[in-house]
Amino acid sequence: MAAVITRSRRAAIVREAARIRRDAQRHGHTTRQIAHRLRQQLPEVRALEAWRLALGWSRADAIDQIARCYLDQGLQPPGPSESMLCRWEHGQDRPGPEYTVMLARAYGTTPETLELARPDPNTTTMVPALRYGQPHRPPPPTWREPMTTAAGLPAVRESLHLALLADPTAGPEVLEAAHAAVEHYALNYSRHPPHALFAEVRGTRELLTAPLAAGPRDTPELARLMGWLSALLGNLAHHLGDDTGAGVHLTTAAHIGHRTGDTRLTAWSFGARSMTARARGQADAATEYAERGLAAAPTPLIRAQLLGWALLPSLAAQGRAREVEETARAADEAFAAATEEPGRFGYDHAEHRLHQATAHLDIGRHDDALRLAETSAAAKTTGTPGWAAATILHARAEAAAGHHSDAAERALDVLARVPAAHLRSNTRTRLNALNNDLTGIQTTTARDLHEQHRALVPLIDPHGRAGG
Repeated sequence: MAAVITRSRRAAIVREAARIRRDAQRHGHTTRQIAHRLRQQLPEVRALEAWRLALGWSRADAIDQIARCYLDQGLQPPGPSESMLCRWEHGQDRPGPEYTVMLARAYGTTPETLELARPDPNTTTMVPALRYGQPHRPPPPTWREPMTTAAGLPAVRESLHLALLADPTAGPEVLEAAHAAVEHYALNYSRHPPHALFAEVRGTRELLTAPLAAGPRDTPELARLMGWLSALLGNLAHHLGDDTGAGVHLTTAAHIGHRTGDTRLTAWSFGARSMTARARGQADAATEYAERGLAAAPTPLIRAQLLGWALLPSLAAQGRAREVEETARAADEAFAAATEEPGRFGYDHAEHRLHQATAHLDIGRHDDALRLAETSAAAKTTGTPGWAAATILHARAEAAAGHHSDAAERALDVLARVPAAHLRSNTRTRLNALNNDLTGIQTTTARDLHEQHRALVPLIDPHGRAGG
């Protein structure tokens, strides 16, 4: 374990670094050479701090330079704090991918030189294994390059369009292409800003409307695909904060599921309607939708999903603590019995714990909520929307337990790692609640959080344009 560096030693390092820099500048050394010399003579200093000291900047200066990099690209600076930069420099945390790029630009070097380069996408880091009846399932990678939304998403819709031009009656090849499109949107859901994915799913559904209306062969299968596209639109509308619109899409999806005999679509759609009803403060309706979804659930995993995602938090919102405990046990039993793979419309270990944490926080069991939220975040890839949701919930549980500075730092980390356009409405709702929880707390991190919360770009502006 590395020795703890005292405050007095830190001050001595800063003074010695200034002396080394002045001496090196007299000899005409470059910033890179100065940073290398600092690391040779001050072994406690890491690369990121060495480059800042080689430039002669305070942390406030560095933050100002990062902001200038954002402004130069016409972007609104998200504003890292000095405490965040301090943690990055001392190896207590890592900046997100966006800040990594901006740090390198501000310092005039590369992420590799600053020792901030991400691991190879093919490498993995051990995390708690997910269990769907396969306890030895290999863990997911902790870092993946996101696909390019501007190229990848429209290309899927365009390929389906070409298939329809070749066969306007939507025969087997078109249905296969449509299946592939739905699977692509579902499995890559978290890689795209909700507004971008919403536009593409809507466009794909519109392409299939004409052959469905014409009544070609395989109409039930085409209708079922339209139902899943409607379910996707409902989920996306919810994540954009449009819960009334989400209700329309999900009602359509549930109706199609019932008409085509797709019980999984029916169950999932009612579960999502329960979610949107809770978001609108309609706890009684949320419980009713959850129970209707449960009645249609065809497998243990979907039953676990409807219990944990829909019924459990709805009961908690009603304050029915005893039934929350009973439902949590039933959800655990159903989850343990599951053997199928989840996919986007399924249910995994991380989401299971996230909804349990939400319910426990709502009924005042803060320690349980903290433990469950921490487990959920650990099972997610850092920087993803699911990780952000669990981490903000973890922060709320910390704030409820009186750990205000820890809660604010955790939320600031989310804002540093996740672009505003990827912060879904439910995560923003949790963030709003945390910001209110920390009202009146006069710590540096709490003040930083209040400032960044005020500056957060909305998902949709008053003119209906996507923010971020």
